[in-house]
Amino acid sequence: MAAHPSAQGGELKLETEQSPAGITVRCSGRITLSSVELLMSTVRPLIPTTKRIVLDLTDLDYLDSSGLGAIVRLWSASRKAGVDLNVINLKKRIKDLFSLTNLSSIFEGVENVGM
Repeated sequence: MAAHPSAQGGELKLETEQSPAGITVRCSGRITLSSVELLMSTVRPLIPTTKRIVLDLTDLDYLDSSGLGAIVRLWSASRKAGVDLNVINLKKRIKDLFSLTNLSSIFEGVENVGM
């Protein structure tokens, strides 16, 4: 299980880790309009290589509407490819955003950490 850091955007850092169970992408910083392309260009190529992708948002401090839209687009692409996309370890504020937009029901494993 080797961790591979991806290219870094000014505000978002992504680290991917592959295991027999799937691929985990650890997101830290902020997902905004200026960092959505980094998220998409890192995660989208992983979809055909696995059966499960987990976005670990433990260290994600902020998610705007464009970031939320990008996660939904990744979920849609994953679903079409028969890949499970899960989002885990959401801080309360980000979990509330998923709940307010009724998106928490489509992401298995949505859970929160911290306050």
